[in-house]
Amino acid sequence: MLFQPFLSQTLQLVADIASKNFGKVSGTIKSGDSNQVLTQTDLEIGRLIINEIEKQYPDHNIIDEEAGVIDKGSAFTWVVDPIDGTSNFAAGIPTYGIMIGLLENDIPMAGGIVLPAFNEVYLAEKGKGAFCNGEKITVSTQTKLISGLVAYGIDGHQENPQFTYEECHLLAEIVLNIRNLRSSNSVFDLAMLARGRYAAVLNRTSKIWDNVAPHILIEEAGGKYTGFYGEKIDYSQPLSRSEQNFTFCAASPVLHQQLQAIIHRKK
Repeated sequence: MLFQPFLSQTLQLVADIASKNFGKVSGTIKSGDSNQVLTQTDLEIGRLIINEIEKQYPDHNIIDEEAGVIDKGSAFTWVVDPIDGTSNFAAGIPTYGIMIGLLENDIPMAGGIVLPAFNEVYLAEKGKGAFCNGEKITVSTQTKLISGLVAYGIDGHQENPQFTYEECHLLAEIVLNIRNLRSSNSVFDLAMLARGRYAAVLNRTSKIWDNVAPHILIEEAGGKYTGFYGEKIDYSQPLSRSEQNFTFCAASPVLHQQLQAIIHRKK
């Protein structure tokens, strides 16, 4: 089954909404998590994506960051992040994006990402490669981590300050082994990885909707996408995982191995 035409059309529709509202909305902090921001545009985009999925694939499940879980008893589950990088979007910073991923049981099968401010649409489907605006893309061919730009998304954990202190200590070790650090803490970083501009992207605080679309995109671009410590990411029974924390480490296979050596040395 070909999902790319549906993803491309839907992402173009919601990119227009995001672009229209960019710089004109304010965000509210979500209850219980000061790192998370919500705008009315998140809700508007989420509703449109859900409507499009239900028109085209009425029997499929859906997980949407804002709407929650829609269980149709299907083997297929669409995983939607209406705006990834909402804090950036609400502040008028252009490094944000919209993500739609598709699981078949626990396997990422297709994914699409749009960066509205950059007019870039990223598409991938299992076994068919990764593309940006129709052109095939691949992860970096660099062989040494010290030569690369690495993005690391980090949130403050006020409920567990020690975790943040320890994470920053590990981050320092990573920074000492790369050329420079970058961080939009959004899907923009993962898009730059897929295009070969960044060497790696890491994050220890994310959700399922932050992962499915970039997972298939990075793998189809020739990269490796795992949990932070190199473990396979478990998407089994995805409808039960909307509250679960996910971590990820994404890079080309050779740079992924180098990062894992650093991470496990400091573990």
